Amino acid sequence: MRWSQLIIPTLKEVPAEAEVPSHVLLLRAGFIRKLFSGAYSYLPLGLRVLKKIERIIREEMDRAGGQEVLMPAVQPAELWEESGRFAQLGEDVFVIKDRKGRKVVLGPTHEEVITDIIRNTVRSYKDLPLLVYQIQTKFRDEARPRFGVIRSKEFIMKDAYSFDADTQGLERVYDRVHQAYLTIFSRLGIKPLVVEADPGMMGGKSSHEFMILSKSGEGEIAVCKACGYAAGLEVAACEAPALGRAAKEAGTPARLEEVKTPGAKTIEEVGKLLKITPQQMVKTLLYDTDLGPAAALVRGDHELNEIKFARRGGFKKLVMASPEQILKWTGGPLGFSGPVKLKGVRVIQDFAVSAMANFVTGANLADCHLKGVNAPRDYKPDLVADIRAIQAQDPCPRCKKPVSLEAALELGHIFKLMTKYTESMKAHYLDAQGKEHPIIMGCYGLGINRILAAIVELYHDKDGIRWPPSVSPFQVEVLPVNLEDPAVRATAEEIYQALLKRGVEVLIDDRSERAGAKFKDADLVGITTQIVVGPSALKEGKVEIKSRLGGGVKRLAKDELLEGLGKNEGIFS
Repeated sequence: MRWSQLIIPTLKEVPAEAEVPSHVLLLRAGFIRKLFSGAYSYLPLGLRVLKKIERIIREEMDRAGGQEVLMPAVQPAELWEESGRFAQLGEDVFVIKDRKGRKVVLGPTHEEVITDIIRNTVRSYKDLPLLVYQIQTKFRDEARPRFGVIRSKEFIMKDAYSFDADTQGLERVYDRVHQAYLTIFSRLGIKPLVVEADPGMMGGKSSHEFMILSKSGEGEIAVCKACGYAAGLEVAACEAPALGRAAKEAGTPARLEEVKTPGAKTIEEVGKLLKITPQQMVKTLLYDTDLGPAAALVRGDHELNEIKFARRGGFKKLVMASPEQILKWTGGPLGFSGPVKLKGVRVIQDFAVSAMANFVTGANLADCHLKGVNAPRDYKPDLVADIRAIQAQDPCPRCKKPVSLEAALELGHIFKLMTKYTESMKAHYLDAQGKEHPIIMGCYGLGINRILAAIVELYHDKDGIRWPPSVSPFQVEVLPVNLEDPAVRATAEEIYQALLKRGVEVLIDDRSERAGAKFKDADLVGITTQIVVGPSALKEGKVEIKSRLGGGVKRLAKDELLEGLGKNEGIFS
């Protein structure tokens, strides 16, 4: 392909809208252009990279036993109502009406659609197992699209779904797809962290995310650099700590004492008034749940993890209590709640609180707190569990070394859905005895746009992108330094034609531009291998070969290069 025939609108300046390296470079190198906030067009070079990523994904999914399908992007809302997820849809999901007034969802994911297909296809255990996947555009009405194609309203995803007769079958395919993902990322030049994660709205038993550490990531994960443990903050484990003042260290339990704390509602205000640290206080957080009123007890310097709290408590609904509810349940106003003499409220206590003695809580009275609180003398929690958010320097749940919190970018997510959709949508199979069972289901996603951006985040320098060979938009770029020089022009064209004949994907910069501009654009675009044809090297009968991934520039005799191409030798390895 000739540069002059392609749309490659490179930019010298950094676009004002671009915040992170991938956004800056994909715009500057002419790979993408913004249509409006959260929607991007892929120009020829960008599309070539996307297609190469998709090809690798298809090859490995096929190797893992997947069958490719293509499902509609528009989905009837009735399917989402049937699965029970329509009520969960927030403002991020596009819901529209067709001309007949029927509600239609622009698909952010396809669990309902594929389950509908399977329930109308599978009858017997003999029809299982199945693994199907698609590569398709999805839609999400992001309130604040950011970082170019990393967080956009329209994105391309590979979503796969497995169907099995039992959990053992699910485990086998889950492991198989897990390994396929590792192979995909390896071929793309990415080494992801596999992170324990919360299934969230997708539901199911458990899930894992494939992430890279990146300042462009909007989420944080807990990472142990000593043993390799990694987990999303929503599930990162906090064990019963050797933190706080254990009862055995505190000696005789202090007398329970009511103290006046006028106007002091927050941890900071109470601590300042009573001259104590947050580690000596316990927060009582009240929630309205589907199982009735519930209280979470966490140490004053810790934060409640609502996802853990809901899971430990078995809550499907979890809403922070209103001031009116707090007054009704505790007898005291907001800011003065505590577990002592708290009735009709289920109390779930964090592990760290159990390691405390003689601590301070609210007294369930206006402008009052209690000192010298001890459990189980003064109250008995209904459940003691890990319900707090992990913090930097907390001990790793595996090796006990300190963890760090790192910004990370999610590229893939796999879920053990179990029967969340097949039960509600009645996707059943008959076993060998003719008994009916819900099909066991898994789900496996990859964000293709995000993978493209992640590669740029990982592979770039001050001059531009540095594409790994597997996804470089072209394998080779031929750079004739001066097209006015007949020898340069003829040699560049000869090499170009030889590469084409060999089947190499090659781009020749046939523009009448200054050499400096060509070199800058070549480095910006980042094609893995550059062959520079210049008059000084040609005087010695040589051309220069440069790898964008490093290793410097080497000179090779033109005849040796052409002879190697004719023999299909690995000149660029």
